[in-house]
Amino acid sequence: MPPSPDPRPDSEETARLLERVSRGDPAAVNDLLARHRDTLRGFVAGRLDPAVRARVDPSDVVQEALAEAARRLPDFLARRPMPFHLWARKAAYERALKARRAHRAECRDVGREAARPDQSSLALIHSLAGVGPSPSQAAEGAEAASRVARALDDLAEADREVLLLRQVDGLPYEEIGPLLDVDPVAARQRYGRALIRLERALAAHGVARSQ
Repeated sequence: MPPSPDPRPDSEETARLLERVSRGDPAAVNDLLARHRDTLRGFVAGRLDPAVRARVDPSDVVQEALAEAARRLPDFLARRPMPFHLWARKAAYERALKARRAHRAECRDVGREAARPDQSSLALIHSLAGVGPSPSQAAEGAEAASRVARALDDLAEADREVLLLRQVDGLPYEEIGPLLDVDPVAARQRYGRALIRLERALAAHGVARSQ
């Protein structure tokens, strides 16, 4: 089997900033983190539905992730386990997951469940080439939206996440793997299995592929 392709390398500017950081330039740390802040904020915002964002600002999630990245920079520079852009995304991704899990746990504790699919779920359904209603149709039809939400709730979190990373975020498997702590081949296999389970769940709730 041929080796899996490597993740995208860091940009030349990021590489230069990392070199300055490794030489002990404190200003380079701030410049490095600032360079990636907006990209990470967009990534996090897309993973937090409005109910979560009402309580957790994506900027705060990113700030916490970057503060952690700053603390761990010496270890990153010593090991270079992956490109910096992916390493920083992983820190933000894990923080966003933590915020979503806390929100879901609170909903369960007080007996409240979301009656409609969140934005990331709607984007996922819309991305799957003709599966079910479009986001606008789902938002307008409470019954259809409820069926989609129940189908997605039937999936394990791991299935939802790999589908979102691939279909909505558009990441290649060589970048999805490190985010999920698996190799790219395993990420591809996990995606295939999750897609099959999603289609079965949608069909079970009366949401079928469009022809």
